[in-house]
Amino acid sequence: MCLIPVFCWITAIVLEDMVTRDQRGELPQTLTDLYSHFLRVQIKRKKQKYGGKQRPEELTKADKELLLKLGRLAFEHLEKGNIMFYSEDLKRCGLDVSEVSVYSGVCTEIFKRESVIFQKSVYCFVHLSIQEFLAAVYMFHRYTRKDTVVINKFLKYSKPNRFSRITWLFTNNDPVTSLDDFLRRALMKSLKSENGHLDLFVRFLHGLSLESNQRILGGLLDQRNSHPKTIQKVLNNLKEENSDKISPDRSINIFHCLMEMKDQSVHQEIQEFLKSGKKSERRLSEIHCSALAYLLQMSEEVLDELDLQQYNTSVEGRRRLIPAVRNCRKAELSASFLPTSYWEVVASAMTSNPSHLRELSLSRNQSLTDADVHLQSSAMMHPNCRLETLRLWCCNLSEISCISLALALRSNPSHLRELDLGRNQLQDSGVKLLCGFLQDPLCKLEMLRLSGCRLSEISCDSLASALRSNPSHLRVLDLGGNQLQDPAVKLLCGVLQDPLCKLEMLRWLRSSQKPKPASLLKGQQVEQKPPAEKVLSERKWWRTMKLAKLHLSSRDGLSCSCGTRLSDCSLSETSCDSVASALKSNLSHLRVLYLSFNTLKDSGVKRLCSGLESPNCKLERLRLIDCSLSEVSCDSLASALRSNPSHLRELDLGWNLLLDSGVKLLCGFLQDPNCRLETLR
Repeated sequence: MCLIPVFCWITAIVLEDMVTRDQRGELPQTLTDLYSHFLRVQIKRKKQKYGGKQRPEELTKADKELLLKLGRLAFEHLEKGNIMFYSEDLKRCGLDVSEVSVYSGVCTEIFKRESVIFQKSVYCFVHLSIQEFLAAVYMFHRYTRKDTVVINKFLKYSKPNRFSRITWLFTNNDPVTSLDDFLRRALMKSLKSENGHLDLFVRFLHGLSLESNQRILGGLLDQRNSHPKTIQKVLNNLKEENSDKISPDRSINIFHCLMEMKDQSVHQEIQEFLKSGKKSERRLSEIHCSALAYLLQMSEEVLDELDLQQYNTSVEGRRRLIPAVRNCRKAELSASFLPTSYWEVVASAMTSNPSHLRELSLSRNQSLTDADVHLQSSAMMHPNCRLETLRLWCCNLSEISCISLALALRSNPSHLRELDLGRNQLQDSGVKLLCGFLQDPLCKLEMLRLSGCRLSEISCDSLASALRSNPSHLRVLDLGGNQLQDPAVKLLCGVLQDPLCKLEMLRWLRSSQKPKPASLLKGQQVEQKPPAEKVLSERKWWRTMKLAKLHLSSRDGLSCSCGTRLSDCSLSETSCDSVASALKSNLSHLRVLYLSFNTLKDSGVKRLCSGLESPNCKLERLRLIDCSLSEVSCDSLASALRSNPSHLRELDLGWNLLLDSGVKLLCGFLQDPNCRLETLR
């Protein structure tokens, strides 16, 4: 609020008065404290201007009545969402123009009757926050006077919150029993407001419950209800309130209410938490998370990464941290299962000015709908958005989401460089839509991951066409986990030789077939195999970990700017001919090749090695995990890697039955001066 001129004016008026009176008391610490002082200054100025027998600070009965009439006007129009009103609105509250004019610092005439456009005078409070404060003063006064008609009318839409841990014993017609009951029900009504128009009003209500603020207002409010035990109940309610299914921005207001009641405990605990730097050790409550989200959001220092899973808190606590995404560069919101209202906060972070967000991971959110993706895509089209990486891995998306994403990637400007849509049911029709934007000159996408998207040869045809386009900025393409088979690979390997194709990384991977040790070892004696269920269990665990690494770890090459991933694509040895041909091409930019979990066999690797021996081959990483290989493949690879030049730096042959003899062949080439291998698995 320090950016609002009227608020600065209010602050200056209060401080000037305190300095003039040589007041040695404590300066205002909260908004309620500040606005209570401001209203007192207005009373004093009114007395000085119009005279009076009482001391300037004292409130007469007429003063109280006038302020409560202004409060009624403020409250009734706040509920309706009005900030301007007419003479008849004043009369309805028992006011006339002359009465309003004596508090010109509070309520003023903004349009004159003489105006050609406006045929009657229009009034408003000098700032919305003053209207909210006077509305709170009026409502708190009505509560102290047990005005059940006004109170029940205000709370009639405040339904019990079925998601709250607190047991609600009242119905809509139940009378308010205590101050803590009244404030709790008022808070719930404000939390359910779609636009938050009651947030500051409720903060003022909580602040006015303190005797210190009531004392500033000179007897305008009854102080009998502010018993210390009652105040403690109010504080406990705020700290325990669960706002599940409510926007996280609304939840932060619970923390603000605590601050208005001058309870610094949560704020101090979070300050200590931030200084300690130990996110996972201390358990955070929901109110702690609201406070943390507010402080991170308001911090002058931009947070490098917000990872909800790093915080030791409940699911609701993690959701309350979402607003902090507005002040971070990387947001890890995977497996958060957030409703639409929370994705709206993320979208607002992408469009804020300035927007710091560069990397956003929404993976493993099964509740993410196509409508939510459309919301994020619309945010990507905003000129303030600078998002470079978007991960939507395993989000149960359909081809409809591809339409929204394609539109976003065609927008100007589009800063997106990496898009992960793996493990979604996009199918060929969805990929065809995406391929349309790849050929657009505004699209600058460099990394596209479509692993496990139920794609076929049709998708490869669309992708091949897009990769031949000029310009095409795509450097990395991940097609793992799709049943593409050999004809599809032939299509893609053909495009690798096209001069317009800049692709450097392509990934295949297949997991449906298992190597057959007996056929590979050609009758050699082998040790007793472990039970089949143990082998399958180990391999299932290993593949699960591998998928996690593919998604999360940069060490696995996902952050690499070059390479081809065709793992888990039902490829056979026939595909190796197509790949070898691409490696031999002097136009090939390929640096990384993943062919793991495909039944390539020794014959396939031998064909592949013909490409590795070519002087045009610049391959630096090769992965052949679980490809049904034996020691024969080691001989072929050793021969290829002795070639001059050989650029290979990393070779992964895990989960193949190479035996000692195969390893001996590999160790032989490691001593060769032409060998540049640095990593061998």
